[in-house]
Amino acid sequence: MNIDKIIIRRASLDLITPFTTSFSTQSNRDFLIVEAHSGDLIGYGECGAFAFPYYSEEYTPGCQLVLKDHLVPLLVGTEVSHPAEVRTTLAPLKRNNMAKAAVEGAIWDLWAKHEGTSLAAAIGGTKPSVEVGLSVGIKGSEYELVEFVSQAVDEGFARIKIKIKPGTDLSYLRAVRKEHPDVPLMADANSAYTLDDVEHLRLFDDLNLMMIEQPLAHDDIVDHRHLQKILRTPICLDESIHSLGDARKAIELGSCRIINIKIGRVGGISEAKDIEDLCRREGIDVWCGGMLESGIGRAHNLAIASLPGFTLPGDTAPSARYWDRDVIIPEVTMDRGSVQVPAGPGIGFDIDTEQLEAITTDISEFEATGQ
Repeated sequence: MNIDKIIIRRASLDLITPFTTSFSTQSNRDFLIVEAHSGDLIGYGECGAFAFPYYSEEYTPGCQLVLKDHLVPLLVGTEVSHPAEVRTTLAPLKRNNMAKAAVEGAIWDLWAKHEGTSLAAAIGGTKPSVEVGLSVGIKGSEYELVEFVSQAVDEGFARIKIKIKPGTDLSYLRAVRKEHPDVPLMADANSAYTLDDVEHLRLFDDLNLMMIEQPLAHDDIVDHRHLQKILRTPICLDESIHSLGDARKAIELGSCRIINIKIGRVGGISEAKDIEDLCRREGIDVWCGGMLESGIGRAHNLAIASLPGFTLPGDTAPSARYWDRDVIIPEVTMDRGSVQVPAGPGIGFDIDTEQLEAITTDISEFEATGQ
């Protein structure tokens, strides 16, 4: 399969509801879509980086530059017999995982279409559907949070994730627990705490949480080990895990009992598959986190979440929760906490080309020499 052309689109979508975490509030999603072309086939990938380097060091303009100047020139015009080769080709370039994942994802989709199979089947997925939860941003009051969660529970989400930070944590979670004593509930701190907060974090054990996600520093494994020894609540690592090696070290140290696998954060589907395999062998629960993706990124998340090691509900909520109009047809929908894994070729969704063109703010095309 020859990579004839690669297109990088920068695009912009307004969120229906602003989304607040411990580090920022987003009302708009500035993101990248990568198209990989081979003959009449097109594969699509999405870059999960945000517009500013708050979640990680990567951000949209930087990823766009890395793709244009370094990653795409290594791939356009080459022959790819299997998408796993992309990871090897890009390995000499350090980190830049979200940029790498975007172009690798496009080639995985392209290859699956070339083979006439779904992306889920191509990567070894076994589930016809996956359970999904809802990620709830920080709200202005306990009442507002309880009302929002109650609506989500009525819609049937399989679990609720609540963003927290110091000052909007225990009392907010307690208010939700009082109203919904049995709902599967987790808290996501996005690195908002330190070991100085141990006594405060101990109080989370009384809330019967599924997990507390990334309570300590974004690049830490060691301090999480000390905290997990103290807490009964399972710690889930997110920002700390960038590779199979990171996951292995965290498991060996006992730094967590759960890992959130995000395709972009670990550098692509190939690395995500290896981490899932390790966790399955080690008895570590995993789930697929979200980065406020468009439907293209959500389709990739559904495929990876179909792997057997993904034992907990992920963040791939319906498109209508986030966008007035997504870029895929049909949009991602949910039935009582479950989303069907597409069985069609590649990502299994058609692209709403009219909408994709409408939201594109910048475009770069790279063709093989002689095209």
